[in-house]
Amino acid sequence: MAGITMNRRSFLSSAGIVLATRPLSALMPQATAKSAKPVGKANHVLRIEPCNLEIGKGVSVKTLSYNGTVPGPTLSLKEGVPVTIDVTNASANPDLVHWHGLATDSLNDGAMEEGSPMIAPGATLRYSLTPKPAGTRWYHTHAGAFENLGAGTYSGQFGFLLIEGKDQPGHYDQEINIAIHHWEPSFVPMVETMREQSENMPQTTGSDVGYKYATMQGHMLGHGEPLRVKEGQRVLMRLLNASGTENVVLALPGHQFTIIAMDGNPVPNPTSVEVLSLAVAERVDAIVEMKNPGVWVLGSMLEKERQMGLGLVVEYAGKTGEPVWKQPSPATWDYTQFGKTGTAPTVDETFILTFRDIGPKKGTNFDIWTINNKSWPEIEPLVVESGKRYRMVLRNGSGDQHPIHLHRHTFEVTKIGDQRFTGLMKDVVNVMPLQTVEVDFVANNPGDTLMHCHQQLHMDYGFMQLIKYKA
Repeated sequence: MAGITMNRRSFLSSAGIVLATRPLSALMPQATAKSAKPVGKANHVLRIEPCNLEIGKGVSVKTLSYNGTVPGPTLSLKEGVPVTIDVTNASANPDLVHWHGLATDSLNDGAMEEGSPMIAPGATLRYSLTPKPAGTRWYHTHAGAFENLGAGTYSGQFGFLLIEGKDQPGHYDQEINIAIHHWEPSFVPMVETMREQSENMPQTTGSDVGYKYATMQGHMLGHGEPLRVKEGQRVLMRLLNASGTENVVLALPGHQFTIIAMDGNPVPNPTSVEVLSLAVAERVDAIVEMKNPGVWVLGSMLEKERQMGLGLVVEYAGKTGEPVWKQPSPATWDYTQFGKTGTAPTVDETFILTFRDIGPKKGTNFDIWTINNKSWPEIEPLVVESGKRYRMVLRNGSGDQHPIHLHRHTFEVTKIGDQRFTGLMKDVVNVMPLQTVEVDFVANNPGDTLMHCHQQLHMDYGFMQLIKYKA
């Protein structure tokens, strides 16, 4: 996988000038080399290409996709069995694919900050992976977007990546993968942004980006096929928030979600909830027992978001009529209920990381984000030693939520506010406004490793930092 690489944010100068309205190809003409097509047949093939996606009756969006579908094809791989995946870039700009949640090497991870090469327009790049750990992972673009709201994770470049291991998720009668996405983003000045929140509900809007439509599995509520079930069935739902910036709160009235895994990792304490929260890039595996016959809406707790299309019809056999929504009582989303009581092991070193926005700089519409008062790329890496255990104290000094993602590693969430607990393993944790969250990870996968907020406009504007291993 040889190629010329460049940092996608290296044009963020110390003066704060961002030329983000220019095409990405103009911003980084030396970002990639046109690679020759790999020799031999790959196990899987993906093609980055434009598509016209019909998400509702008379409603279509133009976007980038994998193999012309949104979500892209589900890739089912076996844990520990090496695979090759050829990705051809049939779009107009350099791009790459990130294998989210895999403990792969830096070169194949799909993040240019770690040294992964970009794929030039017209080129094909082969990724070589040994998939691990088992569980619900996903793949998506890791290209920058800045003020091009048709690029990066604003687009349709995402798909499920299921890693099959020895352990199975228990008995169930059918399974469904449900990816959530928001469409047709536009710039919304912060002063005009309505923050729909309550004491018991996480803030789900409030960024500088607003949306016109929302979908589950590429369709707005009431369009596409319903989820057809029978009374007494146990349905495994794999839920993925593939939105560029929007966290969501979901419910299926009259039913409970028994959460068995988060970010693909089994939870120590499977727990049933009526309302679940999915921050950007989070996944939840839940068993839903179908014991309330009717035609229901699985959808957002926010009426405005359901009107945008964020919902899926669940139809019991023999039942007809308009799908029903009954507003559940608001519920506080609490990670600690899925873990175990206790205190995590002692760590070798602690990193205290405080996140803040410092307002827009000249030439930008969006806030610049800082970690300990510094923004990417002008921020020193965290340095770790292989085999040691580290704690990151994530201090949110802003009024926004931040889904923090650590590449190539799984971390243990060990403290939320004042409450300590153990056993909850994730690769994304949502840090609420003015909240402090502690996560521990073992430095067990040498190579450059990226840590960032998964909201596209936050990572585009400085919210990221590298972790480097000592030689």
